[in-house]
Amino acid sequence: MAVTVASELAPTVAVKIFSAGTAACVADLVTFPLDTAKVRLQIQGESKSTNVQKKYRGVFGTIFTMVKTEGPRSLYSGLVAGLHRQMSFASVRIGLYDSMKQFYTRGSGDVGIGTRILAGSTTGAMAVAFAQPTDVVKVRFQAQARLPENGAVKRYDGTISAYRTIARDEGIRGLWKGCLPNIARNSIVNCSELVTYDIIKELILKYKLMTDNMPCHFTAAFAAGFCTTIVASPVDVVKTRYMNSVPGQYTGAINCALTMLIKEGTTAFYKGFMPSFLRLGSWNIVMFVSYEQIKRGVCRLKEYWNSPK
Repeated sequence: MAVTVASELAPTVAVKIFSAGTAACVADLVTFPLDTAKVRLQIQGESKSTNVQKKYRGVFGTIFTMVKTEGPRSLYSGLVAGLHRQMSFASVRIGLYDSMKQFYTRGSGDVGIGTRILAGSTTGAMAVAFAQPTDVVKVRFQAQARLPENGAVKRYDGTISAYRTIARDEGIRGLWKGCLPNIARNSIVNCSELVTYDIIKELILKYKLMTDNMPCHFTAAFAAGFCTTIVASPVDVVKTRYMNSVPGQYTGAINCALTMLIKEGTTAFYKGFMPSFLRLGSWNIVMFVSYEQIKRGVCRLKEYWNSPK
């Protein structure tokens, strides 16, 4: 994933961290409505015992229903927490990926698929442990309807208020709720995204199918998004359900998964698959293309700044 342009400075770790966080925020701004639709579809069915009819049907049906009943702003509910998450989360899991590969190979340069998977799992777990509170708040806001229904009330009035309320009512542990399933989910996601992108980009360049430019980055990113959606959807649904649950609803992530399996069947683990694919595919494309361009832009700026005037 390193930039291989001879006339440019190699990106430092700091440049990669900054570029990853910034690119992830750009990707979130573009794809956030799809992510919100995915969350709404994933949590639908939790109240099946109350005979609540299905409110959301399909990706665009969910978006249309939300805009109609709650207004366009509902599609970006939790965006501030989402940007908090990306700046802290993506910076670690993506920005440190190359460094972690070098750490595991001790700088030998011989990087196999096992090393890539290990590096992706490590940075994914590190990022979750660091940024979990932002993810919890983001999911809570996305699941929260802007207009009360069936006697329900809004849980939080603002992002900072949400952090405080969760810490007060559920303890500090509440901010790290679902940390273990999120580590599992994001280790899988990180490996799928980064390893797939890394390998496909490397193969494209090795066989000279494309040069190291935007079409190459687009192709590798699309493949990464597709692979990630397939392998990560079940863990993602469990993570969303558990993080959005009220205290006492589930005894843990395993109990949440078993409850879903018993009450809703295996298809429940792929609820919101289409918005997940649309979101992850488009998110990966925007993020990786932005990441590569921001890295190059920063390196060129540094090269210009350090060149003799």
